[in-house]
Amino acid sequence: MVGNKQPTETDWQILHRGMATRNFKQIFRLADYVKVANATLENGLLAVDLVRDIPEELKPRRIGIGTSAEKQTSPTKRISQDTDRKLKVA
Repeated sequence: MVGNKQPTETDWQILHRGMATRNFKQIFRLADYVKVANATLENGLLAVDLVRDIPEELKPRRIGIGTSAEKQTSPTKRISQDTDRKLKVA
């Protein structure tokens, strides 16, 4: 945002000026994934509407953690390591 004071020539002398009337420049640095949705200037007040737009890949995910009791109730096949070996009886 940049504000420039237009030079004015008057015949009268000002004893006190309450607000500074010099030129100015204001820079706003926004965080990652923040976008400006709308900006308005009314009565010298700047209003900026910001929106945080985080991609789905970067949003936190919820991962469920099961217990051993849940494993016993679910039908799963167990693979034995001795499936190919045959016991020899003497």
